[in-house]
Amino acid sequence: MNAIDARFRLDWPGFTLDVDLALPGRGVTALFGHSGSGKTTLLRCIAGLEKASRGRLSFKGNIWQDEQTWLPPHQRPIGYVFQEASLFPHLTILGNLQFGMKRSATAQRVGLEQAIELLGIGHLLARKPDTLSGGERQRVGIARALAVGPEILLMDEPLAALDLKRKQEILPYLERLHDELAIPVIYVSHSPDEVARLADHIVAMEGGKVLANGPLGDTLARLDLPIRLGEDAGVVIEATVAERDPQWHLVRVDFPGGHLWVRDNDMPLDHRARVRILARDVSLSHNKGEDTSILNALPARVSEIAEDTHPALALVRLDVGNTPLIARVTKRSASQLGIRPGMELWAHIKAVALIG
Repeated sequence: MNAIDARFRLDWPGFTLDVDLALPGRGVTALFGHSGSGKTTLLRCIAGLEKASRGRLSFKGNIWQDEQTWLPPHQRPIGYVFQEASLFPHLTILGNLQFGMKRSATAQRVGLEQAIELLGIGHLLARKPDTLSGGERQRVGIARALAVGPEILLMDEPLAALDLKRKQEILPYLERLHDELAIPVIYVSHSPDEVARLADHIVAMEGGKVLANGPLGDTLARLDLPIRLGEDAGVVIEATVAERDPQWHLVRVDFPGGHLWVRDNDMPLDHRARVRILARDVSLSHNKGEDTSILNALPARVSEIAEDTHPALALVRLDVGNTPLIARVTKRSASQLGIRPGMELWAHIKAVALIG
């Protein structure tokens, strides 16, 4: 159910933000795009940190901005996480959390306790910020934003200032927020891995405009405007860990329409997992092909064919049950196979990434 309606027009020298969006009231919405695409500007407009001359913003039917109304940031029930935590160095971690709560009319004790537990920072409360790692400081920054009891959490590239090790340290905590928070999260990122791992909904932006807006799986599978998370087009599938093969260190993950065998990374059985499959890792044939090193072959139906970025290539959208896949093939191969919408084929998946 959509809870956020945002229409903004903001003109700066050399840049214009012009968006009209309806966003869901739960889960993580990723604002994704290259630097300069307008992601952070849009987030700041939602927070009230930028005032678009022409704009309308409503949250769950309550008007935050229109021609007659303007709620300043401190009156909006939001939590905001910046790239840098910017903690007060003279206060303890608990003091930093409590300071934010004093300045919020919506703060509740339960919000503080839940934030401390969700971010795993209970053992840090008596320490000062200069004794923490970058990942720990950012976890405190996120907890501070949650402690005020917000109705919406806004996150502006919260991992951008961290090295790879610290990012890997904090991502499991962000996944906990994804799984346990009942409020919507709007998450700015240009990291393909973060979007694939965390987002339920994606808004792809370029030049201040929205290129695509919709559920992550459906939007990534669009051929009219393929969204490339990283070096290639592909899809993200929601799956469940269903079986473990200890002899070969593999697990079977089930999804609507089929299953895949992937490398075992110690996820427990019945764990909800995400699977990322790139278009370049999917090949097509008329036969299942038993005598091959490719472990995963799925029966699929062709639903759409489109041009790719190079004139020699085509993108083929496939439906495996109710789950979409994308394959990249040469046009020569597509012609030899006679690929057309409605055709039944086998999709051979050469590589699968289990991403959390």
